[in-house]
Amino acid sequence: MRLPRHSALLCGQFGVFSRPLRLKLAALRPVADAPPQRECFAGKSSADTRRPSSSSSSGRDTGNSRAMPSNVEIKAKVSDPTLFAKKAAELSQSEGTIIRQQDTFFNCSQGRLKLRDLMNESGQLIFYERPDTDGPKLSRYSISPTSDPPSLRTVLSDALGVKGEVRKERRLFLVGQTRIHLDAVEGLGNYMELEVVMRPEQTVEDGQKVAEGLMEKLGVSKESLVTGAYMDLILKGHKDA
Repeated sequence: MRLPRHSALLCGQFGVFSRPLRLKLAALRPVADAPPQRECFAGKSSADTRRPSSSSSSGRDTGNSRAMPSNVEIKAKVSDPTLFAKKAAELSQSEGTIIRQQDTFFNCSQGRLKLRDLMNESGQLIFYERPDTDGPKLSRYSISPTSDPPSLRTVLSDALGVKGEVRKERRLFLVGQTRIHLDAVEGLGNYMELEVVMRPEQTVEDGQKVAEGLMEKLGVSKESLVTGAYMDLILKGHKDA
């Protein structure tokens, strides 16, 4: 079985695989961390305040093309994970869900491409684009589920090369349209993420307001905000003090 043609959009350089691959890029929906919960991710520019249209920037008719799903996201260092978890539990009225993840990042000519192994014989191939800026930012993403992460990792490693790996234990809280993540990242320490799942009618500013409101309720200061993905922080050598 072969990858559908549109899978080339994930990186722009998949090349030719030597053996059949049981991977079907499904219709995208809000990202899933682990069933049944769903898992995410910028234009700060005033020119990019609404969801992208189905037409390409060149003005060509894209036919069946569809805008990528998007989230407004922030990431920050957490100095007191116990206190943060308490506040997140109060907001979500739950103790959260523990999810263990191993992300393998692959070399990619644009954006970021990672395979998320959910450590339960399931995973997700995720491509996403977002700016490396602090504060709330828009992230557009594509996701395809897989039931065989190890085999897919082998194929993508051979085709693209591995950039690095991120292992973490995530505690997921759901508050309205927002996923709150409290992450214990191997080699980095404790971080939090807010992912506001954008609705079709919402602007980037709408998502930013939701994120900023939750930042205040959770006690997240602007000084604690960080840029980039965990993989970027690991490669830059950001370690616990």
